[in-house]
Amino acid sequence: MGLRNFHLKIKKYHEFGQGIKLRRFLPGNGRRKTKETENGKRVSWMMHVSHGYHVVELDKPCTNARDFDSSVLVQREQMEECELWFFGVFEDGIGEGITKYLQSHFFDKTMPKELRMGKKSKEAMERAHLNARTQLRDRDEPEETAWKLGSASAMVINGEKLVMAYMGDYSGVICRDGALRVPKLHKLGGESRTISSTKSSKGSELVVGSERIDSETEFVILASSGVWEVMRHQEAVNLIRHIEDPQAAAECLATEALTRMSRSKISCLIIRFD
Repeated sequence: MGLRNFHLKIKKYHEFGQGIKLRRFLPGNGRRKTKETENGKRVSWMMHVSHGYHVVELDKPCTNARDFDSSVLVQREQMEECELWFFGVFEDGIGEGITKYLQSHFFDKTMPKELRMGKKSKEAMERAHLNARTQLRDRDEPEETAWKLGSASAMVINGEKLVMAYMGDYSGVICRDGALRVPKLHKLGGESRTISSTKSSKGSELVVGSERIDSETEFVILASSGVWEVMRHQEAVNLIRHIEDPQAAAECLATEALTRMSRSKISCLIIRFD
């Protein structure tokens, strides 16, 4: 992925989300590092976090209200002893609200590190998605459109904790030691479920989950409906597991979805932990 292409994609997102203050977008890999904080204390993040993404723009006209473009977002924030990564793949109707809420309520330098590492991160992700959907309804979007807009996002906190959320026909997948990770996830309405290894559900519920990152956590896939409508979760994991470069992995996954004649827009983002 070239720097120029990355900035073109971010420019597109800024046109979509005016007024969102995202201070830093990184076109390359995160690096394992040890850094001096303002008080002189040295901190180190456990995992080397790298990422890559690929978007396939299909050459077809929009045929209905839900035929939105996709946006890919990568943001990194460093606040004293806490490093935060936020990754997202969104349909354009929903991404602005999610990102703006997190910027105001979670990417806040006054928040203690203990809250970010605790349940606050999961709560923030859930509220960001619900708030964004409510805003769409308040703008007189059709109820069905607001409910079914897709997104898949993840936060990586200090290379130690992973928080994921997805809704609509978008989905996120965790690979641990070659296998599809099946954590217990919370969905809107107080019920719980696990990620299935079958094709992604066409339901519209919001699903949020979190878990610790350890030496067996290999990578995360965040992808749009254009990927999941033509392959199962475990198929996607098996396809790219051997590809160490996350950018090459994202391109491989998107190309395979296109080869399988996906009819929806194809966007995927790979987060790798080393």
